[in-house]
Amino acid sequence: MVRVVVVDDEPMVCGFLRTILGSAADIEVVAEAHDGAAGVEAVLRHRPDVVLMDLRMPGMDGIAAIERLARRADVPPIVVLTTFDADQYVLRALRAGASGFLVKSTPPEDLIGLVRVAAEGHTVLSPAAARRLIAASTDGLSARDRARERVAQLTEREAEVLVGLGEGLSNAQIAARLHLSEATVKGYVSRMLDKLECANRTQAGLLAHEAGVVAP
Repeated sequence: MVRVVVVDDEPMVCGFLRTILGSAADIEVVAEAHDGAAGVEAVLRHRPDVVLMDLRMPGMDGIAAIERLARRADVPPIVVLTTFDADQYVLRALRAGASGFLVKSTPPEDLIGLVRVAAEGHTVLSPAAARRLIAASTDGLSARDRARERVAQLTEREAEVLVGLGEGLSNAQIAARLHLSEATVKGYVSRMLDKLECANRTQAGLLAHEAGVVAP
């Protein structure tokens, strides 16, 4: 059973998500909250498998809530709920520790599948909005220089794995490309995240684009 906490200041959005996700036999919305502080409390109380988090809310916003949760070692995947006009907020949320984002207009049938994907630990990104985020993240030369300095500390094999993450590949796909076992790739990913001081695969993938090692 995939257990989900929904955090959004619009009760109608929460109700919609509860109805859609509840229609799947293997997904349960265990709690909903209407601001960031209540969202953090709900996550700590219910220990869900996935969190769906709005960004702009009264009181503590979604980014502050993500930052607070990201300090914990046992934080579940946090998927941002957004609209296309919130690029700057989404990029900040991903850097704060979110593991992906979905546009609120995502079709219901797609939403169910993407929640399952997030629960398995994979990055969930809306493709059209992801292209805009990548463009935004590579606009500044100084940001690219800083990203390249961080990537330069990786070994050649770790850098190859980073490219795979930047392309959105799973560990199994990276293993097949590099002719390694999946367990070996998992080890490389873990060490690489530590070196780069990235909280998750999504942050590492964004860094790969910022450094220019993956084409937009």
